Amino acid sequence: MVFAKGKSMSNRNVYLKMKSLHEARDILFKSFSSLRKVEKEILPVHNSIGRVLAEPALARVSSPNYNAAAMDGVALKSDITLGASEATPKELIVNKQAFYINTGQIMPEHTDSVIMIEHVNIIDEDRIQIEAPVFPWQNVRKIGEDIVATEMLFSSNHLITPYCLGALISGGVFSLALKKRPKLAIIPTGSEVVDWQNESTGDLKEGQVWESNSSVIGKLTESVGGEYERRPIIKDDIDKILAAVQEAANDDFDIIILLGGSSAGSEDYSKIVISQLGEVLVHGVTIMPGKPIIIGKIMGKPIFGIPGYPVSAIIAFEQFVGPLILKILGQPERKREKIEVIPTRKISSKLGIEEFLRVKLGLVGKNIVASPLPRGSGIITSITEADGIIRIPANIEGLKADRLVEAELLRPINTVKNTIVVVGSHDNTIDLLSDQIRNKDNKLTLSSSHVGSMGGLGAVKNGVCHLAGTHLLDTKDGSYNISYIKKFIPHIKTKLINLVLRDQGLIIPKGNPKKIKGIEDLSRKDITFINRQSGSGTRILLDYKLESLKIDPGYVRGYNNEEFTHMAVAVNVLKGSVDAGLGIYAAAKALDLDFLPLVTEQYDLVIPEEYFYTRNIGIVLEVINSKEFKSRVEALGGYSTEKTGQIIYEK
Repeated sequence: MVFAKGKSMSNRNVYLKMKSLHEARDILFKSFSSLRKVEKEILPVHNSIGRVLAEPALARVSSPNYNAAAMDGVALKSDITLGASEATPKELIVNKQAFYINTGQIMPEHTDSVIMIEHVNIIDEDRIQIEAPVFPWQNVRKIGEDIVATEMLFSSNHLITPYCLGALISGGVFSLALKKRPKLAIIPTGSEVVDWQNESTGDLKEGQVWESNSSVIGKLTESVGGEYERRPIIKDDIDKILAAVQEAANDDFDIIILLGGSSAGSEDYSKIVISQLGEVLVHGVTIMPGKPIIIGKIMGKPIFGIPGYPVSAIIAFEQFVGPLILKILGQPERKREKIEVIPTRKISSKLGIEEFLRVKLGLVGKNIVASPLPRGSGIITSITEADGIIRIPANIEGLKADRLVEAELLRPINTVKNTIVVVGSHDNTIDLLSDQIRNKDNKLTLSSSHVGSMGGLGAVKNGVCHLAGTHLLDTKDGSYNISYIKKFIPHIKTKLINLVLRDQGLIIPKGNPKKIKGIEDLSRKDITFINRQSGSGTRILLDYKLESLKIDPGYVRGYNNEEFTHMAVAVNVLKGSVDAGLGIYAAAKALDLDFLPLVTEQYDLVIPEEYFYTRNIGIVLEVINSKEFKSRVEALGGYSTEKTGQIIYEK
């Protein structure tokens, strides 16, 4: 076996003793149980929001600190009202037996109740009449009704909210003893990461990435009550990383975070650094993403080696660092709301690994359906676009499409219930449609899952979407979609609405350096190709073209190399990974690539009749038919809106 840069197996941090999530958390909390004794600081009450009390907050004064009228009316002694009724009203002398009073004013001496002004009959300036008795302290706020001096308003470990300010200030508490925020040192590492805040950096070079993890982890730290200091980026130099960690350990930080370098690569130094300066408690946890996390101890302080991939970093923080900060502050771990969902398709998973699967959610019929997002730990959009997370246990190999499973919500349930679920073929205009819908109704969102045209029809068949995007060519007559609807979902009443006509063809590098002329060139030995997934309309088009040219797919280098979107195909061409890919003109134009047109195809939306007349689909259709949407579509290039919004077929 050959290792990069001549590194041997001894240079690599192979995971030999991975822990389960439960085991790793247990080790973490037992190892640092003493950290709950944090220092305190005194701050003005108005600066205490989101902070945790280090000691009880006791009221200095009562509230109210006098007997006060709770209503506008007249104050009097309750016993003089006995016997009053409509039949036998009682007459009282103003300023002798009854005293006009406003809400909040001090009760006159020797009075104990208030009659509301609406229940008083005014005879003249000196006399009033009442027709009902009152009982003692009726309509009066007694001394200490709300707060009694010396009583405990809030106990130790209480989290101060804006609501708390009213009670604290009313009780005469103007400063508080608060727990100091646990302070984190965040040290980004890696020769490939670049500081986006450095104005002299300029554009990224090949192999470089913007360093974003420290910003994300820092703000997550603040969200659970900690504070952080981001240290300068350290390149892959073990001596410099050692020095930076040693400096942080000697400083006043409570927790140290090493970002990157926690995996098993030859230049992943986090484990070596932690073991040289202290003790490695855990290296590797059976979760995905987040497996390479390291938990260690240096000078009694917890240190974490956080993976460099952004989703791994987030999961590692949420499962370990965040809960530790909350324990230090004496706060309960925050649990997300859970709901039962049905996956839109079968989902496989690796046995022995607990997977945190990011999903889009939406209410379809009576069920919340879950569409899986890309699973790569480096795909940050898989969590920014997610509505929830399904945790697939380590002891199963996946999820079935027709079984209820539990999902943790990342967004409010009302947002999920106001989501239009689109499953099927990818098209750039779906993003425009989503944006346009949100502008029209800010409570409504559109969620699209790219599983190909056949996958979209399958979702309609299984009742897990509101509409499906499809562009399936009937090679017998040149029509689109209708024959497939008749064949695969014959018993479901649907309407087929045209979204766009679009140019489909070969996406090739700028200048066409290999002089590709058409599909026939894909069989050349010097051409590498990127394909779309099986079941997609683009794949069906390619197979039809290859068959008509009598080209065996086995002669196309890269035929089995698949992507799920037109933009992903275009990116592969742009980066030089391949020489060509089949996709839409708009994707080529967006990345300034060349394009060889093959066909103008029909991209339609299949809408089950049970949803066609709903308010949400009505908004979709209204947007599709709007001049603004059509104008934005045309501006993308390679599209025609000649048939947009037309009903192509219905049954």
